Amino acid sequence: MLVLLPPSEGKASSGRGAPLRPESLSLPGLAAAREAVLGELVGLCAGDEDKAREVLGLSEGLRGEVAKNAELRTAGARPAGEIYTGVLYDALGLASLDTAAKRRAARSLLVFSGLWGAVRVTDRIPSYRCSMGVRLPGIGALGAYWRAPMAAVLPEAAGGGLVLDLRSSAYAAAWKPKGEVAGRTATVRVLHAQTVDGVEKRSVVSHFNKATKGRIVRALLTEGAAPKDPAELVEALRDLGYVVEAEPPARAGRPWALDVVVTEIH
Repeated sequence: MLVLLPPSEGKASSGRGAPLRPESLSLPGLAAAREAVLGELVGLCAGDEDKAREVLGLSEGLRGEVAKNAELRTAGARPAGEIYTGVLYDALGLASLDTAAKRRAARSLLVFSGLWGAVRVTDRIPSYRCSMGVRLPGIGALGAYWRAPMAAVLPEAAGGGLVLDLRSSAYAAAWKPKGEVAGRTATVRVLHAQTVDGVEKRSVVSHFNKATKGRIVRALLTEGAAPKDPAELVEALRDLGYVVEAEPPARAGRPWALDVVVTEIH
């Protein structure tokens, strides 16, 4: 099983560990693209601070992120699973997993990134600020830039099993599974169901959506669930107590769409 995750906007500090070693990152087929984005980002942030802040879409209060990006090559690095924070990662709770579940996380979790393309949670990276929606002056829109490198690398990384896609739309644009891989891919939407005046209404609540996805991944890792395809995933999630509505694709070569329906927000 390969689980595709979005990163988090907020990130933990890099700390004082050894600096980034780009050659050590997983998915070495992305190395050239990573170096190009890293070089553009560092150069931008080492120059005109106001221009960099505008390009990165940062508020005045986040001005310090520009200086942090300028030092990416020498900043300390930590496992990506420690760098990424936020609602989904808090609910996932990588640090508190048992040893077996941590090994499963290292094998199966892949975090998409505007800067790195995609990394494993064990890859050591510095804290940075660069979303997939950024347009770098010398590269253009990162979502479009990453499509070709990802298309060359991700099908092999997906192996022959289930691909569980939990990315937000901005990061999903960087790689869309096709053909046979798409047929064993499942996307998940979390819906909050409420009954109002006797009528059930459903809505997507962003914060809760992320938290539920984090809890789903944690449950799969903790229980050692190993669904091989979307149909088995549906059964695994139901066994874990989730209410799941599944919509198989209308034709071959399209992903499955799964709705996880919840009645309580927490």
